[in-house]
Amino acid sequence: MDPAERALLADTLRKTLTSGADLTDLGWPEMLVEEPETVVPLLFRLLGETGRHAPVLNDVLLHAAGLPLTGTPALPFTGGTCLVWLRDGSSYDSPLDPELPLRRTDVDAGAPLLPLAAGRRALGWWLLGTGHAMLTLARQHVLDREQFGRPLASFQALRHRLAETYVALEGAKAALTAAADDTGSLLAKAAAGRAALTAARHCQQALGGIGFTAEHELHRHVRRALVLDGLLGSTRELTREAGSLLLREGRTPRLVDL
Repeated sequence: MDPAERALLADTLRKTLTSGADLTDLGWPEMLVEEPETVVPLLFRLLGETGRHAPVLNDVLLHAAGLPLTGTPALPFTGGTCLVWLRDGSSYDSPLDPELPLRRTDVDAGAPLLPLAAGRRALGWWLLGTGHAMLTLARQHVLDREQFGRPLASFQALRHRLAETYVALEGAKAALTAAADDTGSLLAKAAAGRAALTAARHCQQALGGIGFTAEHELHRHVRRALVLDGLLGSTRELTREAGSLLLREGRTPRLVDL
């Protein structure tokens, strides 16, 4: 897919998400099968940037396992619980983000274990988009508002917070781009989760009191980041898992060939 086709696809996906249209009508299942390396980063990052949601994580996991793109596989969640992402959105059971159609479930001991690497990469791109959405809100706020006769953007403390957020997001993007195996996907998802949580913390500080109000969009992105970080292993859990892997193997895996 050349840059022009990629830009056209991104624009089409954005319009589809913002209009609330069904991704299946756009040919999402076929695109997932034919161009997963292109369409998954595009779609999941746009989900984060637009604040929308869709049950496409189910499809990514099922496709990686070679299974039909139907059903709702169990999704490990932080704290040892499991959730399912309902396709019809009929029931909500997420105290952090009631907009997401998630429901707690018991894991069937006989159910096959799905490979998590592809799902972790997809969630990483979603977290990256969510982080950028928060950064955009905070940046616009500090450019528009003044304090003591000066734009908020001129205060060094705020500039440092937003710069740190940008660096964290760019680092997560690099990790996601390089991720190609289980270990790389684990580390990339942890990096993306940490970057999104960094964005939530720093952008909340930049926005001040308005960022806590229900009228402002920030709180929706913060809730979304917390839930997505917990799916398929939280930042803390994946970091510990990576440490245990290094101790067990006694070597550092090469993630990128320089």
